[in-house]
Amino acid sequence: MVACVILHMARAFYTSAYKHPRQFNWIVGMGLFVITLALSFTGYLLPWDQLAFWAVTIGANIAQSPQELTDAIGITEYFHIGRMQKELLLGSHYVGQEALIRFYVLHVIVLPVITTVLIGVHFWRIRKDGGLTRPKAADDTACADAPAVASTGSCGDGQAVSIKTYGLMGLMKGTTPQVNREMKNTMPTWPGVLYVITAATMITVFAMLLLGAFFDAPLAEMADAAVPENPAKAPWYFLGLQELVSYSAFMGGVGIPAIVVLALALVPYLDREPEDAGIWFSGPRGRRVALWSLLFSTATVIGMLCFTVKFGWLRNWEATAHVPQIVITLFNPGTVFVFMFACWSVWVVKTTNSTRMGAIALFTCFLVGFAILTYFATVHRGPNWEFYWSQADWPTH
Repeated sequence: MVACVILHMARAFYTSAYKHPRQFNWIVGMGLFVITLALSFTGYLLPWDQLAFWAVTIGANIAQSPQELTDAIGITEYFHIGRMQKELLLGSHYVGQEALIRFYVLHVIVLPVITTVLIGVHFWRIRKDGGLTRPKAADDTACADAPAVASTGSCGDGQAVSIKTYGLMGLMKGTTPQVNREMKNTMPTWPGVLYVITAATMITVFAMLLLGAFFDAPLAEMADAAVPENPAKAPWYFLGLQELVSYSAFMGGVGIPAIVVLALALVPYLDREPEDAGIWFSGPRGRRVALWSLLFSTATVIGMLCFTVKFGWLRNWEATAHVPQIVITLFNPGTVFVFMFACWSVWVVKTTNSTRMGAIALFTCFLVGFAILTYFATVHRGPNWEFYWSQADWPTH
């Protein structure tokens, strides 16, 4: 589900579906993305096996990561926000029965209600904003000379116009982007789209029932706090964050995610260039920018990972072994990634004189960075979070 939401957000971004009048719906979509992560995370603990227990323990420690910053500036004694966040998440200072009950209530009641509301608003705004984004060339403007159209089936310039009639579902105040637009190349929500959604839902539920009937749940041993997993890994969609947390708990767990979310939320309000929506990458120039951004971000992330695996970071070097913690917090491989991506985006904006191109560059860098870090933490991190080429190279006990 998380992967599907990420792919959907990528499609919406690369086809300019966040632009006027869809800015608000982009924010709603980001809210749905966060809720999807929360649903997946809270559901992860419910099997109550070793994998779930230690994955959620890692997630809870990420929530406590602001303690690194408060320790560095000496205010933890007065303002321990890390502990507050962890206890708010778990209902305790450790993963136990309180956390299991809290996650169950969140997963089956609270979060589904919020999701239902946001999905309703999301679909309503899609309809209100004129349906799915598509190029203007896909629409034929209805001829204003209705009597001529009715009698000849064409506008005054000879352009053919459909004279099909449609049922009236309701009356509302004001206008929408659909006014004076022909419905050619579109499908009415009722009954066409509703039938397709209903059929897809039924097929999905049936497939899930079949899988549940013929395959057992992949459960590990019963959760046991006295037997730690090594390596203890977060759910796959948080493994990129876990890799960043290994460099700096605060920046990896809170700072960088907050920067990414804020940057994505501001994109619709910073990129106001008028253009035809619904075109992938806004044309050939955007495709070139996305390709070069993919190459740049791939080289940056892989290069930095190779450097840290080979040489370590500040605390591993004799000359900088005793630098203050605040330096590690602000200057680490994760912040270097973000700084390089931001510089690349600014350079693209100045080179192309287009904020849209800069947005494509930044989004592509974040997407590629997320993918590579997730892969790296999944495949190449082993016991004690050390680097291994494969699991076959892990030490045996």
